[in-house]
Amino acid sequence: MNRYDPDQTPNPEQWLALNEKTRIRLAEDHHRAARIKLPNLKAHAVFHAIVENPIAENTESVVRAMARLTTEGLPRHEAIHAIASVLAEHIHDLFNAKADENNSAAVYNAAVERLTAKGWRGAPNPSIQGTPEKLRFSVPSRLRRSVAPDLELQGLPHRVQVF
Repeated sequence: MNRYDPDQTPNPEQWLALNEKTRIRLAEDHHRAARIKLPNLKAHAVFHAIVENPIAENTESVVRAMARLTTEGLPRHEAIHAIASVLAEHIHDLFNAKADENNSAAVYNAAVERLTAKGWRGAPNPSIQGTPEKLRFSVPSRLRRSVAPDLELQGLPHRVQVF
């Protein structure tokens, strides 16, 4: 696999065979080639890769959300952004002690299950600052220092605008 298009579902076996850095680079390459202006291309690409991973792994909640969102009219690329917004909120809540880390997966999966195209296109969630097009969230310094190097979040500023 040498090309990524967020409007097309990547072949799961090929996607999962890539290392994380390559997945992120492919997402960056797509956005660069499409001349999509982003406040932080690296962070945006990281979220693309993170959302594509459970789809390729056939994680039920994320696969159902993707099917629901596209059936409700979102282009696949926008559905990735919608799911990424749930992930960003979840990360924010975890690192600001608003979520129970012992129940983290269940909380995230439930939030993904509640996600709808109408909700995504409607008013932004009050716990996320900004709109779906300009999603912002805090990345605490302990996350920037401790996240696996493959996710390349260590050089990101405290406040990240992803979409």
